[in-house]
Amino acid sequence: MKKVSFAEFGGPDVLRLVDAERPHPGPGQIRVAVRAAGVNPVDWRIREGQFLQAHPIELPSGVGQDASGVVDEVGEGVDGIEAGDHVFGEGSSTYAEFAVLSAWARMPEGLTFEEAAGYPSVVETALRIIRQVGVRPGQTLLASGASGGVGSAVLQIARDRGITVIGTAGAANQDYLRSLGAAATTYGEGWVERVRRLGQVDAALDLAGSGVIRELVELTGDPQKVISIADLGAPQFGVRFSGVAGSMPEALAEAVDLIARGRLHIPVEKSYTLAEAAAAHIDSRAGHTRGRRVVLV
Repeated sequence: MKKVSFAEFGGPDVLRLVDAERPHPGPGQIRVAVRAAGVNPVDWRIREGQFLQAHPIELPSGVGQDASGVVDEVGEGVDGIEAGDHVFGEGSSTYAEFAVLSAWARMPEGLTFEEAAGYPSVVETALRIIRQVGVRPGQTLLASGASGGVGSAVLQIARDRGITVIGTAGAANQDYLRSLGAAATTYGEGWVERVRRLGQVDAALDLAGSGVIRELVELTGDPQKVISIADLGAPQFGVRFSGVAGSMPEALAEAVDLIARGRLHIPVEKSYTLAEAAAAHIDSRAGHTRGRRVVLV
């Protein structure tokens, strides 16, 4: 089979499309014929070697953790799923023709493989940070850098829970944020005052790592009411950096429910082939995404 791999840490040029043996699922796992893989910032952060102290990686390594596909092998102890089922979930080395998943759910009706691959990690992250920041129904949540996958999920999940949302993004994405039910404004000079004019901020999320932690603390009045998933320097301001995932099976179940109720939709902005994985990483790292990017297999 073909898979994307890297044998050294570095820029996107270290990615190679190689021939590899098909992996096999262990107990409690399944293997899928991958149809699409989600492109997440953690993918290029791992490739760059950013997480070596917390998560040592053996090289050469595959790339990717989110995927959608067709089940073709079931591991020991797995019930309720069989070959031919269409699923989406989380595993390892998902930029490949076949991948092993450790958490999965059946794809909701009407969702394409391309769309489904974009949900697992962003929904888990959105659910986790909404919980960690402690925002409650009736309060207002600010999402800084809100137009990407996690931001798209945060805005819709928060609204479903009765939380008012404000989002910041580039000028080109203002209408997109409004379509998700957010009060929207641009970042850049004067953005703090523009947010204040939109309303009182009870909690805030830094989704882009654009150096705004100090301002988010100023807007909320409490570093405990700010969470970052993108700025490793956040703790120096007393702000929690959230990087450890929670329960993926629970997140997938909630994603299925939200999608089925018409309360969650994350568009795919652009798709790539396996051979274009480096371009996908370059675009992901540049930001300004509207929704998700995926690799089609």
